[in-house]
Amino acid sequence: MTSEPTRTIVLWCPDWPVFAACREAGLDPTAAVALTQSGLIFACSAAARRDGVARGLKLREAQYRSPTITLLDYDAALDVRVFEPVVRRVEETVPGVQLIRPGTLAMRARGPARYYGGEDAAARALLDTVAELGVPGARVGVADGPFAAEQAARGAGQSSVGIIAPGASAAFIAPLPVALVVDPRTTTLLNRLGVRTLGEFAALPEADVRRRFGAAGAFAHDRAAGREQARVLARTPPPEFEVQQEFEPPLDRIDQLAFAIRVRADEFIERMRAVRLVCTGIRVELDDERGGHSSRSWLHPRWFTPADVVDRVRWQLQGAGTADSGLASPIVRLRIVPERVDSTGNHEEGLWGGGPDERVHHGLTRVQSMLGHDGVVTAAIGGGRMLADRQVLVPWGDRAPERTGDAPWPGSLPTLAPASVFRERLPIGLIDASGSPVAIDGRGAISATPERFAVAGGAAAPVRAWAGPWPVVERWWDPEHAKRVHRFQIVDDDGCAWLLVRDDEGWWAEARYD
Repeated sequence: MTSEPTRTIVLWCPDWPVFAACREAGLDPTAAVALTQSGLIFACSAAARRDGVARGLKLREAQYRSPTITLLDYDAALDVRVFEPVVRRVEETVPGVQLIRPGTLAMRARGPARYYGGEDAAARALLDTVAELGVPGARVGVADGPFAAEQAARGAGQSSVGIIAPGASAAFIAPLPVALVVDPRTTTLLNRLGVRTLGEFAALPEADVRRRFGAAGAFAHDRAAGREQARVLARTPPPEFEVQQEFEPPLDRIDQLAFAIRVRADEFIERMRAVRLVCTGIRVELDDERGGHSSRSWLHPRWFTPADVVDRVRWQLQGAGTADSGLASPIVRLRIVPERVDSTGNHEEGLWGGGPDERVHHGLTRVQSMLGHDGVVTAAIGGGRMLADRQVLVPWGDRAPERTGDAPWPGSLPTLAPASVFRERLPIGLIDASGSPVAIDGRGAISATPERFAVAGGAAAPVRAWAGPWPVVERWWDPEHAKRVHRFQIVDDDGCAWLLVRDDEGWWAEARYD
């Protein structure tokens, strides 16, 4: 026996990924903005769509259609993080909320409708709640089941509320395209068969659809026919570990704010210790008196202590200044959110302690607290064509950049890498048998066989062997940042190998194979 569909309310925030990215970057979401992923447009604002930008476009095509567009990288974690305060605020208005995706919430309509005096009144209460958080253009749909309710919200238009009468959901979604319930491959097949709308798909025999498309096809067929079996599954709110403090009057000095948050930092750490958790990553959010917003994530090589939390807040405010310097705008609100937590059992010391590792950690942390976040760094290998570019210095406790050497770098030096890389390149004199400097022509060929070379104006030494040259071309399409050099390898009379580069200024030693 098939149960009656449950009346469902869906709250939908249009273009949520764009709104979240703009809020984080301090941009205007009504401007032409697009998010990119893997070289394609992932999402775009309404202004960008008016210029012809659409999901799936290549970046150059999007910039051609909208020359003033602002491109940002898509961050799925950012969507969830910015939407979490909206979810919690909505839960205060309507309990039993299910997160469908960042920007879309579902809840049962029966309770809110009884409390607020009708489905329309409940929808208006939700819109007022979201508007208080500064989320523009939100819409609410009410229908039989989450799918139909979401389509009602998307089609609400200027009224912002779309309510489908009980039993009328199937007729409402019938004209919609079949691509809403099936994958692209099945959509192509159905279109070839003449099935283009949900109503036409729902008219197909259920047994035939199940036999041809399996369980996924049968589920999509139920959706198209308004027989959606999905129910709202209210989420369990996560434990509250974050802390927030407002300053009245606002604080305009870094040392004052650092002193004021010490109690909050202790409270932040103790909340997690009470449930046997440690924090290895935090996010510090600051709001100033002028409406500015600063947000940054911080990692720790072990776990955060209250003093470490205070240091991160101070470093975020301090920048390149000093601890007793003033701020451009007074701070009115501080929020500390844990981003990475772990069980204390995974961070317990050994039976005889950590030994040298523990002393090294405490020593480096102490020096870093005195010199600042960038005062203590560790080396990591990054991506690039030139060896000096691949040396990445990472502040102690931070994660190395994700984009290391995985991407293809045409012209990069293959393994085995040199042992010594000169951060400041050494000038080299490379001469032939007649005493003339060796040159490289436009075709990449040397003018003569190298016979001797001298390092930084020193005595010339014989060249035992040589190989090259190999061209390295970077950003040839950008005249201002274009770079073209040639690599060359030689072996001196002592058997030491050198990696040389030739540019417009002459020969240079880039590295040495010790």
